[in-house]
Amino acid sequence: MLRTALRNVLAHKTRLLMTVLAVMLGVAFVSGTLVFTNTISDAYQKSSAKGFDQVDVAIEPTSAPDEGDKIGKTPELTQALLDKAAKTPGADSAIGVVTGFTAIADKNGKLIGGGFQSQGGNYWGTEDPRYPLESGQAPTGKNEVAIDSETAKRAGYKVGDTVRLSIDGPVLTPTITAVFTTDDGNVSAGGSLALFDTATAQQLFLHKTGTYDQINVKAAPGTSQTALRTNLDKVVPEDVADTTTGQQLADDQAAMIESQMSGLKTSLLVFAGIALFVGTFIIANTFTMLVAQRTKELALLRAVGASRKQVTRSVLLEAFLVGAVAAVTGLIAGIGIGAGLRALMGTLDATVPAGPLIISPGTIVTSFAVGILITMLAAWLPGRRAAKISPVAAMSSVHAAATTKSLVLRNTLGGLFAAAGITVVLYATTMDGTDGQAPMGLGAVLLIIGVFILTPLLSRPLIASAAPVLRIFGVSGKLARQNSVRNPRRTAATASALMIGLTLITGMTVMAGSLQKSIDDMATASLKADYVVSMANFNSLSPDVEKKLGETDGVTATSPLRNAPSRIDGETEYLTGVTGSTIGELTDLKVDNGSFKVGGTQVVVDEETAKSHGWKAGSTFTVSYEDDKKQQLTVAGVYEGNDLMSGIMLDTATLAPHQTDDDPADMQVMLKTAGGPSDATKDRLEKALGNNPAIQVQDKQDVSNDIAQMFTLMLNMLYGLLAMAVIVAVLGVINTLAMSVFERSQEIGMLRAIGLDRKGIKRMVRLESLVISLFGGVLGVGLGVFFGWAAGELLAGKMPTYELVLPWGRMAVFLLLAAAVGVLAALWPARRAARLNMLTAIKSE
Repeated sequence: MLRTALRNVLAHKTRLLMTVLAVMLGVAFVSGTLVFTNTISDAYQKSSAKGFDQVDVAIEPTSAPDEGDKIGKTPELTQALLDKAAKTPGADSAIGVVTGFTAIADKNGKLIGGGFQSQGGNYWGTEDPRYPLESGQAPTGKNEVAIDSETAKRAGYKVGDTVRLSIDGPVLTPTITAVFTTDDGNVSAGGSLALFDTATAQQLFLHKTGTYDQINVKAAPGTSQTALRTNLDKVVPEDVADTTTGQQLADDQAAMIESQMSGLKTSLLVFAGIALFVGTFIIANTFTMLVAQRTKELALLRAVGASRKQVTRSVLLEAFLVGAVAAVTGLIAGIGIGAGLRALMGTLDATVPAGPLIISPGTIVTSFAVGILITMLAAWLPGRRAAKISPVAAMSSVHAAATTKSLVLRNTLGGLFAAAGITVVLYATTMDGTDGQAPMGLGAVLLIIGVFILTPLLSRPLIASAAPVLRIFGVSGKLARQNSVRNPRRTAATASALMIGLTLITGMTVMAGSLQKSIDDMATASLKADYVVSMANFNSLSPDVEKKLGETDGVTATSPLRNAPSRIDGETEYLTGVTGSTIGELTDLKVDNGSFKVGGTQVVVDEETAKSHGWKAGSTFTVSYEDDKKQQLTVAGVYEGNDLMSGIMLDTATLAPHQTDDDPADMQVMLKTAGGPSDATKDRLEKALGNNPAIQVQDKQDVSNDIAQMFTLMLNMLYGLLAMAVIVAVLGVINTLAMSVFERSQEIGMLRAIGLDRKGIKRMVRLESLVISLFGGVLGVGLGVFFGWAAGELLAGKMPTYELVLPWGRMAVFLLLAAAVGVLAALWPARRAARLNMLTAIKSE
């Protein structure tokens, strides 16, 4: 039986090629994901570990929890504590660390590093061991700065140049006095790092001198990190700071990187799993057809003494060999994909720290396990069916038709699964968002399984509906329709592979389109402001920004959105400070109870907050501010909040005296202008802010465009990831048609003999492929719309502006894509069928 299995694999290698390709693509996706994520994770971990080389023990402020009516205060790390740490037994030196956001513009005024990885800090003394100088000298004073060598290289800066910087709004223009090297992971990943002298950094980032964000202590020779930490614990007050060894910091950073990469890895593996799931249809279809073509051969083996188990094992051995070949080629291709993705990140300016390509034993084992197990599992059912056919029945008939009992059982089972799936999905739509996710997922799986089981039954009426169009093509069209429904199970398996891919693509498109419109409506409908000003990376703005905008010609009203913590009824609530006299001109929030009046002790609250505290218009409550002072406030009105604007709004004049920060932070500034939005007005506002690259000035259209761009990028990424499943489905159509042509060689020869020319044969095969592909496309688009609607219903309760948007244009494109799949997949099988020798085909069995 072993020799028989090997012979069959070699005899049918051409027909097994598409199966190998389908499995190989899935394995390549899995191994490529593992290689890529392991490589990136290892590079970041090693890079971050280097950043802790100068840290033996770190002293960090203790986090104080909020209790009762008091907000937890973060203790300050003072100069006195640093001096004490430096004199601790076993300590060689101590460095005070100050950090914060610092945006650097290139010579064209563009932000370097995208903003999210743009950091600033302090250069310690005249020779900081953390940052070896490549050129120049240490910065001193507020008009001098040092920048990292990677940023200098990217932007073309050198010592002596003037550079434009931004911390929280106002533009700074210091002179570059030094360029330094660093192992900082943010810089390695394409970010930037700017360093000021310690006093300047403290003033810029902490708004006071003599305090630090962290104190790094270096151990004296012969002192271990653990011993130094023990000594420091004796001098550092517990209620002020915690101590951590450098090794522990490196381990924690590595764990955080691993956790972040785990999410990316899981997402990519989900799409790889989809491609493999689609591949199982091809594998099962291929082995079903191979077994059907070899029914007499298998019956002869049974007749000469082979048992049912031996026949099944023979088929599984063939599957093992196919899976092993696919696993090896998939692993090699996956290594190439991993290396290619890393190189691609470099071309997209997403710099990755240097490091080797990581091909772990786990990646190799996973690739072989996936390739071999998936193939053998998919081939098990065809092998079992082959073994159950009695030798006499198999010798007398190559194709045994399914019994009425089996068809009734299949259709009944499919109907039950589909009905259960629809019921569970509809029930899930009545639940709250997060509670309904699990039932929704279960219902979707049940419905897809049900539709897959029912696909043979659905194929006849749906394909029959195409008969009027197929008649245009004469005999070829009629034969194509009959061939499509000749073996409903085979048609179903082929169409289902395409159906799954299009279901996911359509569902995600419906969801994304609906969400985009609802968020767009939310962002623009609640705003009457002409412009919204914010930091490009969504950090906080200095109050100076609102002051400068208010002084700009043509600006008639401004208001910040300032966040501040407070304690109300023993719970932490964030207050939103606004300008009470102008907020009504800048927002358009629907008030359900009371009036939208903000000023003095009068505030407005969103519905959710009001409900949680039992408030209504006229209610009073006591708030405890950051400075521990209390005040009684009155609810003037209750408004409908949204994801962009919610919470307790009070006048900044009431809030500001209680804020302990020397420089309160505004998350946004809204403003209205006399002439409304225009290019000239926008230019004037940007100029007033010093053409700051870190600040974005947006009108409603800009907000809408940003939202559209975000969803377009997300959809394009999803389309790219799901493209693998569609490619696998195309291979399935090619494989089914090619093997079907081989099965019908005699029939095709007879058609040629009675007058159907080669063009007619090609047309017949192409139309058959087109019909099967469109059948899968219609099912996929239909299911996708249903799932998109159902998922949207879960969100509707949380998003008042949500409404279903059907992307008719894109759905038409998806059906055209299905048709294109059918046409392309038929090219080789149609050509092969047309080139069959007429007499040889007639003589074939």
